[in-house]
Amino acid sequence: MNKYESVLIARQDLGASQVSSLVDGLKEVLSAQGAEIVRVDNWGLKNLAYRIKKNRKGHYVLFNFSAPAQAISEFERVMRVNEDIIRYMTVKVDEFSEASTGDESVDSAVEE
Repeated sequence: MNKYESVLIARQDLGASQVSSLVDGLKEVLSAQGAEIVRVDNWGLKNLAYRIKKNRKGHYVLFNFSAPAQAISEFERVMRVNEDIIRYMTVKVDEFSEASTGDESVDSAVEE
């Protein structure tokens, strides 16, 4: 399985509990497709460089996971149809970065 990093930006008017339920739903989508979730970092509410869909801020969330290629298409499809997610980007990486950026809470789903 390939390793991927995915960052999403959720709308600014969502509460912390709504963002965590959104993240839990995305974790379920990945798990159903056979992915191993390594780490989920919630970076919190940050300023955007420019307005996106009338939002000046957004909740940033980083996913690190290993998954088969068909899982990525389903994961991105779910993010595309969700109106609470204003932007997302998934990239294939050789290895996961160990350094954490900013002040975030780390949720390790898989420990080995």
